Amino acid sequence: MLFVPLPFVVSLLLTIVIVRMLSQRDDVMTFEQRLFLLLVCAYALQSVLIGIRWGYDIRAILPAQAMLATFNAALAWVCFSNLASDSQPSLRQIGWHLLPALIVGVMMFAWRDAVGTAIILFFLGYGIALLWLARLGPNALVTSRLDGVLRSYRALQITGWALVASALSDVAIGFDQTRNGGAYSGAIVAAGNVLALLILGTAASIASFDTSTDNERQDEEALPEERAASEEDAQIVQRIGELMHKKALYKDLELNLSRIARKLGVPARRISNAINRIHGISVSQYVNNYRVEEACRLLQTTNEAITQIAFEAGFLTKSNFNREFLRVTGKSPSSWREEQRVSELRRAA
Repeated sequence: MLFVPLPFVVSLLLTIVIVRMLSQRDDVMTFEQRLFLLLVCAYALQSVLIGIRWGYDIRAILPAQAMLATFNAALAWVCFSNLASDSQPSLRQIGWHLLPALIVGVMMFAWRDAVGTAIILFFLGYGIALLWLARLGPNALVTSRLDGVLRSYRALQITGWALVASALSDVAIGFDQTRNGGAYSGAIVAAGNVLALLILGTAASIASFDTSTDNERQDEEALPEERAASEEDAQIVQRIGELMHKKALYKDLELNLSRIARKLGVPARRISNAINRIHGISVSQYVNNYRVEEACRLLQTTNEAITQIAFEAGFLTKSNFNREFLRVTGKSPSSWREEQRVSELRRAA
């Protein structure tokens, strides 16, 4: 019977994810989307190498496997940190993150015994860095589309924890090989690293889908955190409100925090801080409030389908529309529309 290692199955599933990522884009992919596509492709290749190593016990690929694993951790950081920056990283900045993989490659021939420790440290470092970025909340992902910023944020958290978990699984594999001669290493790889790759690939595809196609960026200055709302905060929020009312900016499906900042000529972080201090909500919730308000108007004054209304109001997915509508009104769109019709009939009678 033909033996097909589990990592090969995971690689096939990741290939399906890659095809889905490519098919969902009718326009030219942005720099961020290409990075995430590269990341998922690298995950798929890593899964193939794991299958060759543990399924057929071919050790000649160990250098490539070690270097690719380290490269993937660094690339994950580049992808998500790029979502949190208004300035596109230079090739030199990206190039610095190739160093860990090169270091591991050299160590495979010069200091092989320390390779495992080095990989664990790199995974922990990048995992902790991602979790440190996640502490800033969804508003930190300024180039992620507002309608999907929460999904991108969850993907960021998952990736950070997965890298930390992968480092811990490598520790477990090393312990098993020392104590038990590697008797359980294959099971640890199957249950840990391989499933982690599938989760990481899915998370990366979600973050890629929720990336805005807006390519323009601006430099964002670092601002000190202020606890109390200031007069300047109130003025910024007022200007945003005017922008939403006069130009219906909330209807833009590709709207992100970076685009709002550019239209106002105000740094993205200052906008998110102002909205949080004045209203106590995130930028995505603030914009979605306007979208829900527009949806309510359309539900009350037209007979259009609810899905069509969701798109016209600026929502990209029905699930996000239903969730935000429930948050704002406490009801589902269909229930809210029915209540409005009943109220109108009572007033007419």
